[in-house]
Amino acid sequence: MKEITGYTKVMGILADPIEHVKTPQRMNEHLATLGYDGVLVPFHVRPQNLAAAVQGLRGIENLAGVIVTMPHKSAVLALCDEVTPVAQKIGAANVIRREASGRLVAHMLDGEGFVGGLIEAGLDLKGRHAYLAGAGGAANAIGFSLVQAGVASLTVYNRTASRAEDLKARILSLHPHADVRLGTRDPAGFDVVVNATPLGMKPGDALPVDVARLTPEQWVCEVIMQPAETPLLAEARARGCTVHPGAPMLACQIALMARFLGIDAAR
Repeated sequence: MKEITGYTKVMGILADPIEHVKTPQRMNEHLATLGYDGVLVPFHVRPQNLAAAVQGLRGIENLAGVIVTMPHKSAVLALCDEVTPVAQKIGAANVIRREASGRLVAHMLDGEGFVGGLIEAGLDLKGRHAYLAGAGGAANAIGFSLVQAGVASLTVYNRTASRAEDLKARILSLHPHADVRLGTRDPAGFDVVVNATPLGMKPGDALPVDVARLTPEQWVCEVIMQPAETPLLAEARARGCTVHPGAPMLACQIALMARFLGIDAAR
C-alpha cells in the first residue's frame, strides 16, 4: 500500500462481527491497481450504535463512503438520505456513497456480484431451478438477481416464514410472471442451492439446510467469506456436489462498489 497522507480518500466497511471481512484486502488491491490515493479500513459497529455511526459519516470530509455487511444491510436504509430504486425494492443496501454535501446515498450490489460469480464459474442460470436459504439483506438481493438471470423457478426458505413470504411478494411485484415458491429445509431436486444466511460463520452453527438431501448434480453456493469452506460446503463436497464459496461474490463487486463511490481512475 502506498503512503497514507492528508490527501488520501478514506472508505470503510461496517460490520458486526468484523474479523471475518475480506473487503479491505480486495478493495485496497483494486485501489492500488488503479493508482488511486485511497484506503478502505474496517469499522466495527454494533447494531445499537449503527445510527450514531452513520450520522457521523456525514461529517468526515475525506470519506468517499462505506461498504455495509451483516447485520446492517437492511437497517441502514432508514439512515440514508437517498436509496436507489433497486435497493429500495430489495429492502437492503451494501454500499453508501457520501456526497460532498454530506448526503448519504445507499445502493445494493450483492445480487449482481453473486450472479456474476456464478457465471464466471461456468454456471448458466437460465432455466435452472434455484433454492435460496435466507430472507435477509443479501438473500433479498440474490433472490431478485436470480430471477433477473432467468431461473425457471426460485424456492425461498427462511426460519421465519413471514420474511420468505415478504421476499416472494416483492419479487413478484417487480417480476409478476416469475415462478417463486416457499420451501422447507429440504434442498432436494434443485439445480442450485444457495445459503444466504449467516449460519456457518461461527463454530457450532446449525446447518442451514438438510444436507442429507443433497445430491451430486447440484451446485451448492455460499455468501459467507470466512471460513472459506463452511460446514455446508464441506458436507456438499463430501456428497459430490459442485461447491461455490462466498469469495467470488465479493470479487465481482469490488469494481462496481468503487465505481459507485466515485473511484474509477487514478487521482
